[in-house]
Amino acid sequence: MADNHQPHFLFITYPFQGHINPALHLAKHLATTTGAAVTFSTTISAHRRMFSSTPNSDKGFNDGLITYLPFSDGFDEEGNKGGTMHAKENHSLFRTNTKRDISILINDLAAGGRPVTCMVTVFLPWLVDIANQHGIPFVFYWIQAATMFAIYYHFFQGFESLIQAQAGEPSFTVCLPGLLMPIQIKDLSPFLTDTDYDSYFGSILQLMREIFEILDREQERNMKPRVLINTFQEWETDALASVSAEIETIPVGLLPKQTNSSSSGYLFKEDEKKYMEWLDTKEEESVVYISFGSMSVMKKEQIEEMVKGLKESKKPYLWVLRKDNREKELMMVEWCSQVRVLAHKAVGCFVTHCGWNSTLESLACGVPMVCVPQWIDQGMNAKLVESLWGCGVRCEVDGDGDGVVKGEELVRCLELVMGDGEKGVEIRRKAKMLKDKALEAVGGVESLLMLI
Repeated sequence: MADNHQPHFLFITYPFQGHINPALHLAKHLATTTGAAVTFSTTISAHRRMFSSTPNSDKGFNDGLITYLPFSDGFDEEGNKGGTMHAKENHSLFRTNTKRDISILINDLAAGGRPVTCMVTVFLPWLVDIANQHGIPFVFYWIQAATMFAIYYHFFQGFESLIQAQAGEPSFTVCLPGLLMPIQIKDLSPFLTDTDYDSYFGSILQLMREIFEILDREQERNMKPRVLINTFQEWETDALASVSAEIETIPVGLLPKQTNSSSSGYLFKEDEKKYMEWLDTKEEESVVYISFGSMSVMKKEQIEEMVKGLKESKKPYLWVLRKDNREKELMMVEWCSQVRVLAHKAVGCFVTHCGWNSTLESLACGVPMVCVPQWIDQGMNAKLVESLWGCGVRCEVDGDGDGVVKGEELVRCLELVMGDGEKGVEIRRKAKMLKDKALEAVGGVESLLMLI
């Protein structure tokens, strides 16, 4: 870094809400607490949706804290996301366009007197080459649990053959170095058990392999690589320690902020229903909040079973669901500010798919969970919630193989988590304890961030 320039972090993300949220949260925290300049970049199509109410919404601008500059991924027009293009071909085009446009963006920033001094990316390993070409330090931001990072690390360090050989045995148990919990094949991401490298899952596994190969190369150069991880030290001490000899993991978990959607980079328009006012009318810890993330598509049968169970439980609930699946008499919204909802005193339980953002936000707000994992890292997150932290329970799916959680199973889990029994009291106590641990940890984040 030149002596006459302040630190300038360039954040680059995929155009997914689950990637944008943690990256933007960290970017804002860096800008606010360290005085660094921060530029945030995602695709033109996502940028337009984030700032649809801003004049010239496909152009860059500064909001007084962060500069937002979009890049082209080759699919700039809304709805043109590659059509029937094969996933591998789509990803190749995304990679090529990203490398070109980010290189241009870096040159433009330097020409404008704002040279980048550190590049931070989420799952974009090919940009390491661009950073190296421009002489810019580079750091990965891992937005899943530290446990998932450790699992991938050990997978590529000797466990790949064993895990893939047992891919067809869901109950097969693997014990990975340093991790307290034995892990079953069914808990792992499908990316780790798909050996077809031309498939979507296979292409993601190759992406992860590339990330860890880059970290390996850093070690071969006698440089201990650094990775930012969206977690709290106090939550995942053992997982962080299990890779610490080879990789410097920097936990940068931050308490989620209760902001309105208009200022927090959402890709979706907030529902106009007055759900916060509705929550104000409910008793403390009485409401069930249900959301399965921004990318989830639920089967009609699953929706019907969820409605059946929720009605049978006789508990008030707020459900984030697409418009075409709503029932008019129920409190359902298409999009809401999840953190504001979870932080509301009326919310007593979160029925969640266990994406890491949702899991972290629920833990940080002290809300116990009923877990209904779907895919990717969600099964492992549910295992952490139920088995390691004890702040929730996992719904069992119907045994006929269709993967549906029946209404009566949802009722059982809600009663277990929200009821007056000993188990429910203990689950809620542990949820509050994890929130307290997060509050204690936040004070040390600034010193950790200075390491980058």
